[in-house]
Amino acid sequence: MDLNAWFQKGLTAEEYIHSMTQNKEEMLSIYERFSLSAEDKSKLEALRTQRLRGIVLTEDWCGDALLNNPILMRVAEAAGMELRFVLRDQNLELMDQYLTNGTSRAIPIYIFLNEEGSEVAVWGPRAAEMQALVIERRAALPEKDAEDFQEKQMDIYKQLREQYQKDTAIWQTVANSIIAALLK
Repeated sequence: MDLNAWFQKGLTAEEYIHSMTQNKEEMLSIYERFSLSAEDKSKLEALRTQRLRGIVLTEDWCGDALLNNPILMRVAEAAGMELRFVLRDQNLELMDQYLTNGTSRAIPIYIFLNEEGSEVAVWGPRAAEMQALVIERRAALPEKDAEDFQEKQMDIYKQLREQYQKDTAIWQTVANSIIAALLK
């Protein structure tokens, strides 16, 4: 798989944001309010010489992308990394190479490349701590065939979405996870 070609096919951050029809204001709000610590910036500064690039498999309707993409954008700025956004639903050939647990088209997925176009790291769709939180919340749901399952599931997603937009500790958790993947 030619990851350089996929990178070239992707939208710039500006193009992606301009094309967004859902979650745009919420994502930009996190982007505007989140900043990396001096320590994180220093760690990422050291990556600049590697000239890494990132492919962001995403969709604007995705709640996890709403949280993770603006954090990644700040990480990329500090690392001097160019990002390109590739829409999952229009690019299943690429998505199917990065399935979560070998079966799920969960997003966002971040594919980090070196100058030659070789994959150096992959991250997503969630930080481990965020995955644990989602699993914990889902465990409280009634059985899938229960009459109120859909309603309760939507309530959980709404609560998570609100928490994603307000909880700065979550933002730092995501940043820590992405940075750890880059520094491996």
